[in-house]
Amino acid sequence: MTYLDDELRMLRDETRKFTANEVLPEANERDPKGERMSDDLIDALGEMGFFGIMTPEKYGGLDLGPLAYAVVTEELARGWLSVASIIARGQNLSGATEAQKAEYLPDMAAGERLKAISISEPGAGSDVAGMSTTAEKVGDEYEIDGQKTWCTFAKGADFIVLYAKTDPDASPRHTGISAFIVDKSPGEFDVDGLSGRKIDTIGYHGWHSYELNLDNVRVPADKLIGGEEGQGFYQIMEFFEPARVHTAARAIGLARGALEDALEYAGDRQQFGQPIGDFQAIRFKLATMATKIEAARQLTHSVASRKEAGGRADREACMAKYFASEMAEEVTSEGIQILGGNGYTTDYPMERYWRDARLTKIFEGTSEIQQRVIADRLFEQGVHPDR
Repeated sequence: MTYLDDELRMLRDETRKFTANEVLPEANERDPKGERMSDDLIDALGEMGFFGIMTPEKYGGLDLGPLAYAVVTEELARGWLSVASIIARGQNLSGATEAQKAEYLPDMAAGERLKAISISEPGAGSDVAGMSTTAEKVGDEYEIDGQKTWCTFAKGADFIVLYAKTDPDASPRHTGISAFIVDKSPGEFDVDGLSGRKIDTIGYHGWHSYELNLDNVRVPADKLIGGEEGQGFYQIMEFFEPARVHTAARAIGLARGALEDALEYAGDRQQFGQPIGDFQAIRFKLATMATKIEAARQLTHSVASRKEAGGRADREACMAKYFASEMAEEVTSEGIQILGGNGYTTDYPMERYWRDARLTKIFEGTSEIQQRVIADRLFEQGVHPDR
């Protein structure tokens, strides 16, 4: 079954061509050296409209919805996970007031003003409600104090969407969380009291993640997202459904890169007087890889289509993210196995797919968090929920 109409197939093909011509060459050059993606590539993503796929037309976006977002993401991830990820730095501003949307979304859709998102803390990762960073109202400003971690693109961003406790004593805990826009200059930590330290990672080299320290960082009261305290947790939950579809599509793109490269290698590599692709062991590996990728794609497109129709799909989004990320690690590992010793070198991009696929099991909620949500919904809704 295909969920794609002619318009989406055209978008897929244009993105595939862009990835082959622009993304993959830069990934192959820069990733082995740990270099971030170029500003020229980011500008090109903006020119293609990729930062505004889900942004409403009235703010300059394409207003195409979650399925188009998944299609574009898969194609970009086939080239470089980081590039497939940075497009999420446009798209939307969950929970924002109309005034905030009017101020930020047009530039975000054009790729001219990009966000970073800061949720995690050293002592609060999966337990979002356990965050300890505080935001205290002082006159017509908020004073933010605390420490954040895993804020990807923090230095390059034009602003940071930062979550903090405006009511540390709130019960339940999640009701005390609020979100703020912290404006800054791209490439700088030029806000008084804000500093950042780059975190060295084994993959995801196209951009960098940071640990943030906030010491009396002051933001105007009108930068409280939504204009109402205590809404931050709900804004995070609103963000997670499309984010998990996005991650599933990223995982599928990585796995597809491994399959395509392994298939080409198996046709070229000669052993015992014949291409290794003639051996049943290799052919069966490739068949299994292709089947798992297609299963993940069908599930992901199903969830994206349901979201596009306006339905809730938190259980199914978790299923798609869980299945696709677990699949991606397995498929990229099999890709390395097919390449043998060559797969364990940086001479081939296969190791990049594998390193980056491992991350998809962690961000946007670990595999274990996805399983927990799925299990919770099974006990609440039963095996056959209303659709």
